[in-house]
Amino acid sequence: MELTLEQEFSLRSFTDQVQQMSREQAQEFLILQYKQMMIRETIYQDILKQQWKLDLDFASL
Repeated sequence: MELTLEQEFSLRSFTDQVQQMSREQAQEFLILQYKQMMIRETIYQDILKQQWKLDLDFASL
């Protein structure tokens, strides 16, 4: 899978920002990014459960 031109530009800009960070800043940023990735995954799972109706309350049927 290839990135769009806009994504390539965004990646380059991100790379430049990260390279200017101190080690401590980069570590804090990485931890925050990982937390956000976990939150995003949970949201995606919840959306899929709703769309696929996997969380049905069978007592209400």
